[in-house]
Amino acid sequence: MRISHRHLAFYALALGLIGLMPLRAEEDRTLDGDKKCTMCHDESWRVPVLSIYQTKHGVKGDSRTPGCQGCHGESAKHQGDPGGSAPDVVFGAKSKKLSSVEVRNAACLSCHESKIRPRALWSGSAHETHGLACSDCHEAHNPNQKVMNKLTQPEVCFGCHQNERAQVHRFSRHPILEGKVTCSDCHNPHGSTGPKLLVKETVNETCYTCHAEKRGPFLWEHAPVVDDCTNCHTPHGSNSSPLLTMRLPMLCQNCHTGDHAKNLYSGANLPNGNVTTAGGRIPLGSQSPAAQGNARSCILCHSVIHGSNHPAGAKFQR
Repeated sequence: MRISHRHLAFYALALGLIGLMPLRAEEDRTLDGDKKCTMCHDESWRVPVLSIYQTKHGVKGDSRTPGCQGCHGESAKHQGDPGGSAPDVVFGAKSKKLSSVEVRNAACLSCHESKIRPRALWSGSAHETHGLACSDCHEAHNPNQKVMNKLTQPEVCFGCHQNERAQVHRFSRHPILEGKVTCSDCHNPHGSTGPKLLVKETVNETCYTCHAEKRGPFLWEHAPVVDDCTNCHTPHGSNSSPLLTMRLPMLCQNCHTGDHAKNLYSGANLPNGNVTTAGGRIPLGSQSPAAQGNARSCILCHSVIHGSNHPAGAKFQR
């Protein structure tokens, strides 16, 4: 059974009342309040924490900005015994006292679920259900977060998505390594109403944000194009240009398995008429090799394969 963040907050309150989980008191978000932490965690601390004042989380002129206690909790026990007791909420990935994913995410979502850049779709999203914490991708104290930079963001994502790391190094790909396109241009890591965390509700709508010329509507539409771009293209990288799932003519022959263009020298003069058919009448064992397989490609003739508005474009030849 899935537990919503609203239920989680209720359970956290209940546990806090019996002393099992620290409650977030009304924190002091001023610089004087931060001094309770920064008097020890100063510029000589092994982890650079003061750089948070170069980020949006350190802008004291913004009433929404939390202080140290806003994220790490009041941490009264830690202040009394810094060596023996950890802060209420510990984010550092290398810390032996790292807080649970639920506690770390609750600290972030207390602001980011409703007040600052809402993340209403995070609950139940693919990343949330796989146990990912906000701090696994974000470095709140770093003014130059890798995940916020187009050139370095893919490296953060590739830490988990190893298949995609390999695909973006293939012959045909989007310019991801050059920083011109990045993961969040197509995916919303915080949750989405579409599949695969896409920024739009369908694959096609996501692709059309850049490839508007393929949107249509067309007088003559190609069924697999209207259905899903990934019927023919693989978005992260391919060894068949342009980002095709396999090279031509095999890709087209996945659907067009009939008796088209059997005569190499007379084009498409077919025994049953000059048409393209699927599952032709001549048994496969009796057919001669298709002309497209003899150093020819379907799109040499069918050049507007995504759709045509020409009155004579039913076969996507113009």
